[in-house]
Amino acid sequence: MLRTIQDGFERFGFLPIETPVFEYSDILLNKSGGETEKQVYFLQSTGALKEGKAPELALRFDLTVPLARYVAQYENQLAFPFRRYQIQRVYRGERNQRGRYREFYQCDIDVVGKDTLPLAYDAEMPAVIAEVFRALDFGPFTIRINNRKLLNGLLRGAGADTPEKRAAALREIDKLEKAGEAKVREGLAAPEVAMAADAIDRLLKFLSVGKGEPRAVLGELGKLDAADELFKTGVAELTTVVEQVAALGVPAGTVAIDLSIARGLDYYTGTIYETVLNDFPGIGSVCSGGRYDDLAGLYTKSKLPGVGLSIGLTRLFFQLQEAGRIKPVDPPAPVYVTIVDPELAPECRAMATELRRAGINTELAAEAGKLGKQLKYCEKVGIRFAVIFAKQEKERGAVQLKDLKANAQRDVQRGELAAAIRAALAD
Repeated sequence: MLRTIQDGFERFGFLPIETPVFEYSDILLNKSGGETEKQVYFLQSTGALKEGKAPELALRFDLTVPLARYVAQYENQLAFPFRRYQIQRVYRGERNQRGRYREFYQCDIDVVGKDTLPLAYDAEMPAVIAEVFRALDFGPFTIRINNRKLLNGLLRGAGADTPEKRAAALREIDKLEKAGEAKVREGLAAPEVAMAADAIDRLLKFLSVGKGEPRAVLGELGKLDAADELFKTGVAELTTVVEQVAALGVPAGTVAIDLSIARGLDYYTGTIYETVLNDFPGIGSVCSGGRYDDLAGLYTKSKLPGVGLSIGLTRLFFQLQEAGRIKPVDPPAPVYVTIVDPELAPECRAMATELRRAGINTELAAEAGKLGKQLKYCEKVGIRFAVIFAKQEKERGAVQLKDLKANAQRDVQRGELAAAIRAALAD
């Protein structure tokens, strides 16, 4: 899965980077927002702990905030737009349970611009998602798209008249699918948002019907007589992204607009994405992200807008493994060179080296042992070919090549072994 995702990212020209596992605590807490603030793990040396100092460092909870710091730090050395992918572990203070882990892999791509970043990059993200999930072959999937400006415009019209109230409202809306309408209604009415009951009714009704085929939803949005300029900007941006996604060849039916998705992190400012596997709705979003226009503002006066997405690989892997959709793969080495005669061990080791230098991944027995036990090991780990070289083979100038999958065995001339294995693997 990691290799498939990496290949997909590189096909679109993204470059790999890695950042440290920890960042400064104030950076993570100041820029995270939402529920993530409650899930940060702090790091503290034993010396600082004895002195009663507050933790200066914390484990990263995602790869986006470290990216923003990285881009700001090396701004003068990078070519913009800067396109990177990053596949590393992240850490969150989750209650360890099925599908939720304290340590897990994320696979991110982002494009960061200098001063401006065209919406074309917002449209490129679904094209990457479509390419990667087509290659992963987990069945049909839907990329759901929305725009934070559209949502913020709606919330302003519904009475959320401050940025703080709108941020809190977005966090509540983000819980709609998991927690249900009643819980979200309760959150929107709470003092942190203080939205009136009739406004909540109108908002939730609008969010529930604003789902489906992009052109149909955009048509309905166009009929609204909305005066809010932020709402109009959001609709215009969403229209542009949808049109360009289609132009990039993303199959019809793969992309849908869903006005109820909000994303829980406060740094998103425009386009947002969530991807679901149609056959496994219970898994939830398996790839999400969005546009952020000011994430690097804490580190630099430069304007460095970006857009990106993230695949939560560990959670996806184990959920699909439970569902029986993870396909077993062949081991890295298709060939095992046995050692059955201690006197011939040096020649067996030389044979393994020859195969490796011929470009054939080969595993070698550590020492002489019973042939049956070595063949049983090959069957257990899925190795296809076993090379058997005993005194009788040496006298004939040959080796025995056993195909464990076909349960067939044949003589191969010693000097033709690599060619014979390469031909069998290609068959």
